[in-house]
Amino acid sequence: MKTLNELLERARTAKTRRLAVAEGADIAVLHAVSEASRQDLVSPVLFGNVDETRRLAAENQISLDNMELVDCPSPEVAAREAVSCVNRKEADIVMKGLVGTDVYLRAILNKEWGLRTKSILSHVALFEIPAYHKLLLVTDAAMNIAPDLEQKVHITKNAANFMKPLLTEPPKVAFIAHNEKVAPGIPASEDAAMLRVMADRGQLGDIVADGPLAFDNAISREAAEHKGIISPVAGDTDIVVCPEIQSGNALYKSLTYFARARCAALIAGAAAPVVLTSRADSPENKLMSIVFAAVTAQ
Repeated sequence: MKTLNELLERARTAKTRRLAVAEGADIAVLHAVSEASRQDLVSPVLFGNVDETRRLAAENQISLDNMELVDCPSPEVAAREAVSCVNRKEADIVMKGLVGTDVYLRAILNKEWGLRTKSILSHVALFEIPAYHKLLLVTDAAMNIAPDLEQKVHITKNAANFMKPLLTEPPKVAFIAHNEKVAPGIPASEDAAMLRVMADRGQLGDIVADGPLAFDNAISREAAEHKGIISPVAGDTDIVVCPEIQSGNALYKSLTYFARARCAALIAGAAAPVVLTSRADSPENKLMSIVFAAVTAQ
């Protein structure tokens, strides 16, 4: 799959998903949810301040047609109701609206009515980059600050689970470090080498992986050949696993602002797709995140 428009076409032919929004009184969220509803991609239910949601929609000429609105007295209650709705299988996807990220994630991780699994949560961002020949998934740019080896195993599996529905072959995964040589004493390099061995032995699922690889080697076959790197992943990567949040976040924002990449971002590792976009994200990015969730929802 090369573009997010192809992802959108996939969503249009898939089953309409039920979307639970935690506090929908946000203009950008309303624009995205309304458009997704108009295209029959999702059937939304918005939990939160109903009067404020209706006021914002009216002032900004946003249609609330075919949406269910459920009044909640606080953002905490809205988050609980949206998440528990998915927990009860009454919705397929949960989305963060005008509610704090900490409140939202606490609801996701609640042991009684949340969406916990045996995996950790991790951030996955799917990019359409003008200079790259296909969609590229970057992880983890927002959740795990300095993941250890075990956490990187979860991060890799989470990313692969979300990428596989978009591909016809096993995803190609690049474990990123500062260069392609294993450097003892540098955790990013050592972890990448260990993860590659684990992948070769089938411990990370049905993927093809290599590492450590510098980012240029991962996405440029010419750069890899210039360095004498022979790899099935180099220059044809589907998933980039970053060593820690600083590099992941910098890459995410560089692709967004410098490369003008289009993006769809989710939280993986929960029992259902979790849409958690930034307040700074455009309505289109929010819409595409809903599309990504709709395509990957089980």
